[in-house]
Amino acid sequence: MSGLEGKVIAITRPPERSQAAVDLVNDLGGIPLVVPTLELEAVASHSLMALCQKSGELDWIIFTSPASLESLFKFCPDFKENLNPLCQVAVIGPRTGRILKDYGITADIVPNDYTAEGLLEEFERVNLKGKKVGVPRTFQARDVLPEGLKERGATVYLAEAYRSTKPHDTSQVELLVEEIIQGKVDAVTFTSPLTVTNLFELAGDRKEELIKSLMNGPILVAAIGPITQKPLKELGIPSISPAKYTVKDMLLRLDEELSN
Repeated sequence: MSGLEGKVIAITRPPERSQAAVDLVNDLGGIPLVVPTLELEAVASHSLMALCQKSGELDWIIFTSPASLESLFKFCPDFKENLNPLCQVAVIGPRTGRILKDYGITADIVPNDYTAEGLLEEFERVNLKGKKVGVPRTFQARDVLPEGLKERGATVYLAEAYRSTKPHDTSQVELLVEEIIQGKVDAVTFTSPLTVTNLFELAGDRKEELIKSLMNGPILVAAIGPITQKPLKELGIPSISPAKYTVKDMLLRLDEELSN
């Protein structure tokens, strides 16, 4: 029997990114509770439009999330046609790679470690001296990737493709905080540092109670990888994380943990 059988699993991703998690929790007999602690908003920023204009000059373009490429193709529908035919493409992980394929582009690089660090490791085998690299993403992301690319000699064109904001309607999150404190949830899952920090900021006066409820069990906390675990660690909250940083692997790891 699955460890998730009959268990309530909170999913803090935006709803448009939650379907695969919901399906897997259902398949494993769990009860998915989707409460987004962040919203993604595609933006036609000046920097994104400038990157579109430069598409013919790019040597590399790097997509660090499905949201970044969806936004780029939404606001620059002719991006692919204008792209330098010799331009190569890197993605942060297989899911972003699959969505890129839907736009008719195959990734040249998909790292084994689905992080900025993993991407940079792949670029150790690539000569980036004097190369023009486009990176559409959210400006709230860490600087590890653009800084690492610059250190390797690349000219980096950072473009704001989307913004991560707190949910406009916070009532669902407030309800989730209450349910965690009351022990009505069996596990909480996080897929980015912002899904963590937003939850605790939106908890307001109940933040300390929320931390205590997640510190001492029995509610399990699962994070997609070490970067998402970091803000949890800083709050003193123990969490589990999979060897491969995917939503599927995180939920299977949670299933395993709940089976024991």
